[in-house]
Amino acid sequence: MPETRGPARGWVLPAAAGVASVALGLGVGQLVAAVVAPASSPVVVVGSLLIDLAPPWAKDTAIALFGTADKAALLVGIGLVLLAVAGAAGVLEARRPPWGMVVVGAVGVVGAVAAASRANASMLAIVPSAVAAITAMLALTFLLRKLAPAPDATTDATTAPDTAPTTASVDRRRFLGWAGGAVAIGALAALGGYALQAGARAITAVRDAIRLPTAATTASVPAGAELGIDGLTPVVTPNAEFYRIDTALAVPAVDPADWSLRIHGLVDREVTLTWDELLALPLEESITTLACVSNEVGGTLIGNALWLGYPIRELLARAGPSADADMVLSRSIDGFTASTPLEVLQDDRNAILAVGMNGEPLPTEHGFPVRMVVPGLYGYVSATKWVVDLEVTRFDAASAYWTDRGWSERGPIKLSSRIDVPRQGQSVSPGSAVLAGVAWHQHVGVAGVEVRIDDGEWRPAELATAINDDTWVQWKYDWPDAAAGSHSVRVRALGADGEVQTASRQGVVPDGATGLDEVTVEVR
Repeated sequence: MPETRGPARGWVLPAAAGVASVALGLGVGQLVAAVVAPASSPVVVVGSLLIDLAPPWAKDTAIALFGTADKAALLVGIGLVLLAVAGAAGVLEARRPPWGMVVVGAVGVVGAVAAASRANASMLAIVPSAVAAITAMLALTFLLRKLAPAPDATTDATTAPDTAPTTASVDRRRFLGWAGGAVAIGALAALGGYALQAGARAITAVRDAIRLPTAATTASVPAGAELGIDGLTPVVTPNAEFYRIDTALAVPAVDPADWSLRIHGLVDREVTLTWDELLALPLEESITTLACVSNEVGGTLIGNALWLGYPIRELLARAGPSADADMVLSRSIDGFTASTPLEVLQDDRNAILAVGMNGEPLPTEHGFPVRMVVPGLYGYVSATKWVVDLEVTRFDAASAYWTDRGWSERGPIKLSSRIDVPRQGQSVSPGSAVLAGVAWHQHVGVAGVEVRIDDGEWRPAELATAINDDTWVQWKYDWPDAAAGSHSVRVRALGADGEVQTASRQGVVPDGATGLDEVTVEVR
């Protein structure tokens, strides 16, 4: 490569060359992925690998900071890191070739390895990342050559390179035109890849066309379950507001026509169930609250929905689990696994293979076409989305995604409660005020809720009508003597089994947070 002089010796233009080259490579990689391996977009596979490699504290921190926007934050973070690496590669290649190319190639190798390590990866999975890296390397070579200054007109063509004058200059405008063109082509290629990658959009169309069968057993919200207080969380969470926490950076696009569930392992007989066979079974409605183990005290990673599905215990009965088995390892189509105690899936709770949510087919981000819904357990050990496999096994013979990362094997949801009204820092008028929220103790039930103002006594709150023991329940407390000033309000739930919600503070790792929700209320 010709030696660059003058302005080209700085870092801004070489860095711009690196960024433009990588932008072009990523766009082309996205386009190639759409054609040969839709699930192997370079950015997505690298992001998915980072999610898999992240230790529990990193996951917990991301959810605490960004909540359900954790995946968007990860993609933005990956983009910023790639920009920094691309700029550094450009500068390095301009000053110490070929190390810039080595950096770009190494990023491509990381992408290829990440793609090949994904569940159900095809032989073509590495192609998008490989093409992206090669494209970026070629573009970087081209752009850095454009940074080589043209010889001064007065310079003898035979002048030796080491004695060439330093008055030569780079045509920056022309260079920026080439760099901008590379970025534009990369953007167009990425948009083309998005347009070609119609799998997810096609699945959405398939989902929208589905008419679920009428439930053989129905469920409804009883009168009195809603207290009708402004700001209080509705007893049934709308689909669009239901929390989403999972490891899928790109939502799997699963065609129901291709879906099947395999039940195997320590069983008398293997069972395979297709979509049509599942819908032909007597489906049941049930209302169940789901909670994420990453939900902090007072957090919002919890929701309640009307589900339609078929009892898992009936399918397990077909298979005939061995007396030695004590766990079911469920597996998603994208490779995620969860370990659920076998007895929980065999008792009388409404543990189901769900196909419907609040009167419509499951949203794609919530597991369409089929997911597990298991009352009383945190999602990381039970709520597998896009489920395709149930292996009957033992806890001492197999482990799951999050248990491999330090979380507990069994995750019963803890007795807890939350203050929704008023929110932290909100003010109320002196005199009479209303406090309200929700409480839950799945598969046990909530017997009562108590509220404490400052250092006063615990006072009983009014409970709404509970839907069932597997759902949360609304509560309210009429505060008759709200005096002007700042007040601390705490809440605790009482379980139907006599348990009192603990005030002991514990973080979400390894099996869920404990402690009492507390807000500061300004009365003025």
